[in-house]
Amino acid sequence: MSDPLPSTVPARRRRRAQGADAAPLAGTWCVGTVTEAEGGTLVVRSGSLRLPATRAASCLLAPAAGDSVACLRVAPQQTWVLAVLQREEGVPQVLRCEGDTRLEVVGGTLALKAPCIELRTELLDASARRTTLATDSADVVGRQLNLVASRIKLVGSLLSTVVDRVQHFSKNYLRHTEGMDKVSAAHVDVQAQQLMRLEGEHALVNGRELIKARGAQIHFG
Repeated sequence: MSDPLPSTVPARRRRRAQGADAAPLAGTWCVGTVTEAEGGTLVVRSGSLRLPATRAASCLLAPAAGDSVACLRVAPQQTWVLAVLQREEGVPQVLRCEGDTRLEVVGGTLALKAPCIELRTELLDASARRTTLATDSADVVGRQLNLVASRIKLVGSLLSTVVDRVQHFSKNYLRHTEGMDKVSAAHVDVQAQQLMRLEGEHALVNGRELIKARGAQIHFG
């Protein structure tokens, strides 16, 4: 088939002439009520029509049964739900995205404000140069907790721990207590490779059954 326009016609005029015969796909707007919304399948009733519909990617609020929605029909068998217009009270608001999703804010601050915020996920990965957490009370419950840091500082009025077993390894260990330092155990074993020193204004050693001192040399006084 030959070109309907001679090749001598400028390219701009040729494109305009060819585009004049093209027409956009027609669409029909309608408003309806969602009657079924299970397993990703939507059915919208608009007047006497019962339309199988698909949620548009821009409609982040997942439609629920009973919602009033705005739809666009682009083909006899193709209906898109573009927006949820009204929802009954008591129905949860669910924002749903398919596939990998990223919320990006450029040059501003992202703020979340709600009476209660819940995070439920299989994996939580958070990365920040600085993190500040301020709360009146905090509870951390987990099967295993690993904390790795070059410097750790705890400041508080009371520290209470309950564990079955404690293992501590350090190159240098310094502890300073202004008040009483008390250790209570069924058996206390203190070992030093070179020097063990006990010093106090008054030193009391009380053995109910036996006191034994052994060494190559023992000095008193």
